[in-house]
Amino acid sequence: MEPIEIPIDGILDLHTFNPKEVKPLLYDYIDACREKEIYSLRVIHGKGTGVLKKKVQGILKKHPDVLSFADAPLQGGGWGATLVELKRN
Repeated sequence: MEPIEIPIDGILDLHTFNPKEVKPLLYDYIDACREKEIYSLRVIHGKGTGVLKKKVQGILKKHPDVLSFADAPLQGGGWGATLVELKRN
């Protein structure tokens, strides 16, 4: 399978990914954002049953480079997206 090119712009949409890919993808994306000095991220996980959101937030809670995270405001996806602030270098 060909690698998928993801734009590094601070917005990660997980809709097209398998849930098994989320942890390594999120770690790689955070690393890539920090390299580009992007410290405010939006991770779109969708609303669904909330399983993916819980997984994403569990990963973020343990990630050493994450300063904070919270549900996006209503106009930014509400509980279907998580806003993440990364620690600065």
